[in-house]
Order: sequence, then C-alpha cells, then structure tokens
Amino acid sequence: MLPMIARFNDQNWFPSLFNDFFDDDVWMTTRKNNVTAPAVNVIEEEKEYKVEVAAPGMNKEDFQIKVDNDNNLVISLEKKSDKGDNKQEKDKQHKYLRREFSYSKYQQAFTLPDNVDKAAITAHMADGVLSIDIPKTQPAPVVDTSRQIEIK
Repeated sequence: MLPMIARFNDQNWFPSLFNDFFDDDVWMTTRKNNVTAPAVNVIEEEKEYKVEVAAPGMNKEDFQIKVDNDNNLVISLEKKSDKGDNKQEKDKQHKYLRREFSYSKYQQAFTLPDNVDKAAITAHMADGVLSIDIPKTQPAPVVDTSRQIEIK
C-alpha cells in the first residue's frame, strides 16, 4: 500500500486510495472467508472529506475512532450480542435448547492526506450510519516577499 501513496503527490489521491483498497486482493480474501465488513463511503467535498460507515443495529458505544501516530484514521467496531431466555439465565440451569449469541469485531485504517485538520475531526451516528467529518485545512496565503534591495 505504501508505494501507492508515493505516486500521488497532489491532494487528489485520497479517494483513489480508498478505491484501490476495495479492489485489492486482500479485500477479496476477507470476503471469501465470510468475514463481513461494513460498507464504507468516502466523499470529497470542497471543504472536507466525509467517511460514512453502514452500521445498522450498532450504536455509538460500539465504535472507537482515533487518529494514530502514522497519520491513519482508525475505525474500530466491537459488538457483543446475547439473545437468551432470561428465565433460563436466572435459574442458572444452563439447559439451553436454543440460544443465540454473536460477536462482531471490525477495524479499518485509512491514511489521511496532508491537507486535513486532524484536531477538528468529528463523528456522529444517525439512522444506522456512522459519519465522520474530516475538515480540510486551508492553504496558507502566498505572501509576496519580493522587494527591491537598495545598493549602498
């Protein structure tokens, strides 16, 4: 993945990096092993990038989002579900005829481009979609430092 990053010198590589990742053979191997990963949208707007993660049935407490020291946005999900008969649990007989439980864990890291304000990244959860807003930094204005030098 790192050689791919080196090819993109301008700030337009961010969406391409995500597209290349999802077409990668590693992703296909994950799908062949029946590991399900949430669908992710990456959107570039004029003033920010947006990452949307489809997460039906999840809530904000199931997620952790961080920016690591390698300039990656890391999204982690961990969900435990136990659908059992409460009466059996109270009796502590452990004579289950049927009991369903699940455990889901997911983590994905996205390399952030250089033109983002990492301190201003925000996230919110609504209608089964985790949305992460990544504001772009404004380029510093070019200051004209040219001047005439007086010869003494």
